[in-house]
Amino acid sequence: MFSFFKKKYKSIDVDTFREMKKMRDTVILDVRTRAEQQGGVINGQRNMNVMDPMFKDQAAKLDKSKTYLVYCRSGARSARACSILGKLGFEQVYNLRGGYMAWERQN
Repeated sequence: MFSFFKKKYKSIDVDTFREMKKMRDTVILDVRTRAEQQGGVINGQRNMNVMDPMFKDQAAKLDKSKTYLVYCRSGARSARACSILGKLGFEQVYNLRGGYMAWERQN
């Protein structure tokens, strides 16, 4: 009915994120600041700060055929990043529910 309100990404839990990151053609995007990354990162991540004014331009250059697992500190900014990716035409976008804090608690 109102398809323009439909989310173009899915939120997933830590266990699902852990399994999906093993898949081929998967990119892990950490959308926190570099300073926040000093507290730890998920191995294999690529940093693209969603608060950077150039985020949308950088994101538009990513390969749309890949699967993107996106996280931030708590899940809010990564949801924003996922929404931006969805609007740019990315179809395989997943937000880590609870962000890095949830990851850290379960690893």
